[in-house]
Amino acid sequence: MIELDGVSFWYRGRPDPVFADVSLSIGEGELVLFAGRTGAGKSTLLGTVNGLVPHFTGGHLEGAVSVAGQRTDEHPPREFAHLVGVVGQDPLAGFVTDTVEEELAYGMEQLGLAPQVMRRRVEETLDLLGIAELRRRPLRTLSGGQQQRVAIGSVLTTHPKVLVLDEPTSALDPTAAEDVLATLARLVHDLGTTVLMAEHRMERVVPFVDRVVHVPGDGGVVDGAPAAVLRTMPIAPPIVQLGKLAGWDPLPLSVRDARRLAGPLRADLPAPAQPEAHAGAEVLTASGVVVTYGQTVAVRAVDLRLRAGEVLAMMGRNGSGKSSLLWAVQGSGPRRSGRVRVAGVDPKELPAAEARAVVGLVPQTASDLLYLETVGAECAAADAESAADPGRCRALLDRIAPGIAAGKHPRDLSEGQRLALVLAIQLTAAPRVMLLDEPTRGLDYTAKAALSGVLRDLARDGHAIVVATHDVEFVATTADRAIVMAEGEIVTDGPAREVLGSSPAFATQVAKILGEPWTTVAEVAAAVDASAGRVR
Repeated sequence: MIELDGVSFWYRGRPDPVFADVSLSIGEGELVLFAGRTGAGKSTLLGTVNGLVPHFTGGHLEGAVSVAGQRTDEHPPREFAHLVGVVGQDPLAGFVTDTVEEELAYGMEQLGLAPQVMRRRVEETLDLLGIAELRRRPLRTLSGGQQQRVAIGSVLTTHPKVLVLDEPTSALDPTAAEDVLATLARLVHDLGTTVLMAEHRMERVVPFVDRVVHVPGDGGVVDGAPAAVLRTMPIAPPIVQLGKLAGWDPLPLSVRDARRLAGPLRADLPAPAQPEAHAGAEVLTASGVVVTYGQTVAVRAVDLRLRAGEVLAMMGRNGSGKSSLLWAVQGSGPRRSGRVRVAGVDPKELPAAEARAVVGLVPQTASDLLYLETVGAECAAADAESAADPGRCRALLDRIAPGIAAGKHPRDLSEGQRLALVLAIQLTAAPRVMLLDEPTRGLDYTAKAALSGVLRDLARDGHAIVVATHDVEFVATTADRAIVMAEGEIVTDGPAREVLGSSPAFATQVAKILGEPWTTVAEVAAAVDASAGRVR
């Protein structure tokens, strides 16, 4: 179905190729995961499949790429529309209509399908993705996760032979992600659709894939069976890390297989140390916060307390009100009623410069905050605006996503690299309270571990942090406390370990394999080391 023969690609002005002499053969009905570090070139490699690279991106491509016998260098990307459906990292940037139903129908209109066929496929897709109640909603009023499902649906309605998906589950809650992946697997098995997917949250997708293509960033690729490739990769999901720690061979790729092997390990583990409760002073209080959009109530009389040195994770299904609550607390978003105090003041009443020193916010569309011509200029401006020592922003960026050239334009970065830059800019100000909305989208495991370390350092210095996220693995390694929202209300509030361990929907891979109270591979490794020390 897809053939890459000796493919190399250079971006204009760059001496080294993004990838060199890559050859791949992908058959009909295969589900292939493209994995690698943030900025390694996964999105660029996927972009060659329908000719967006280089027809749209520019640059120089050598070698041949063909889909169903049709070469990308002989036809423009529009002539691949019936063959290849593409969902990018930023769903909103790809929408061309106003409402969900119109967006689902748009691609079929361009292909000239009959009205009755279009109507049937729209209904089928609404049901497949669980978004029937959104059919008449304006696209810009949807949450990030809802927009991502609509973007996937707009491609599915055209029934392409090849689906190319870039971070398809990054903004989805765990249940929605499982539903989408199950839908993709059904397309592969029942219709023979070929699916190519780049995804950093590999723990979600590895059980579904037939092959893994590792893009290490050195110009080559490593292609093979999932267990074989993941064993040698420097980044891997928790289930693989746990398997390596326990010495399991072959490595299990599903929770079911891992649980069958985990009995001896589970029996030998001592109970992990319990985290200490935070006793810092309250720095944020919110009471009776209500947020509405027209007739829709997004946040319903929510009360929230946050202490200095505390990292709070805010979880819940897509559209539960997490982002709306963050914006209301920060002061820029609508707040119909309620009271918010941060260090004794309401951020909504402060000038922008003063508010930034009190409450910082990294939104889901982080790139909206980038406006200068180079990465270096953005970092220098952040240092100056925050009265920080020169180089602080750059040091934070190198800690989260090292190796980004100072002269590079922010719009030329990958989605994960842009997010890392915005995180570094906002963290440079080190406000009393830091709010982050889906801060791990596009970040690989190493970058997420670095971000976790930065946030923990800020917490130790007395800052309070709120992270709205669907990334349960990140919550387990970073947060002290977790709340779960539903229908604009807080339905659960407690220690992160208890919240994650008591919910099948939010349990980490380690919790599913070993049971409570284990949540992370690091906890297991520490316990194994402690047991080994006692034996010696």
